[in-house]
Amino acid sequence: MTIHNLGENNSLMNKFIAEIRDVAIQKDAMRFRRNIERIGEVLGYEMSKSFRYESSQVHTPLGSKEMDLPTDKVVLCSILRAGLPLHQGLLNYFDGAENAFISAYRHHRGDEDAFEVVVNYFAAPSLEAKILVLTDPMLATGKTLENVLKVLKNQGTPAQIHIVSVIGAQEGVAHVQKVFPENTHLWISAIDPELNARGYIIPGIGDAGDLAYGEKL
Repeated sequence: MTIHNLGENNSLMNKFIAEIRDVAIQKDAMRFRRNIERIGEVLGYEMSKSFRYESSQVHTPLGSKEMDLPTDKVVLCSILRAGLPLHQGLLNYFDGAENAFISAYRHHRGDEDAFEVVVNYFAAPSLEAKILVLTDPMLATGKTLENVLKVLKNQGTPAQIHIVSVIGAQEGVAHVQKVFPENTHLWISAIDPELNARGYIIPGIGDAGDLAYGEKL
């Protein structure tokens, strides 16, 4: 797997990352969602540089111009509910993409730290020979993405897989490297060092879904 860690170089995205981490600023749910969306736009722009392009004639009122335009068919697949702002950021740029959604959540028995990933809902077009873009804002253990990959196998074989995440943990990145195909690309804005006992990224941001849409029962 090829890892593209955009956080290794300074850019305006640092400001968006700082704000989603800041416990005072992240209390503003609308700003939190918008920052995740903006991070998705930045990651999507960088990812687009790796796609295929072909020359095409564009006609203006005063003449014509030959331009290289993207030709890949893209499917954006997001994990509900935390993945929705990131999905929107990518969709702002890949406005012609097809869309897929999957509900995957951590199920803790009682108050145990251990959990299993449960998939309850799935809707997707064919993935055959297309570019599959998996969006999961927090790449913690990598188990959610592993389970999503298993579900998606019935939809065909994509030409390439790109994972887009906001923040990941070293452990989760290593796990995804192990279970995804070798030609997978990971586009991420920050990689943090560790997980706590319940599998949350440290220092991370907390629960992305709760911060974006409110606490769940």
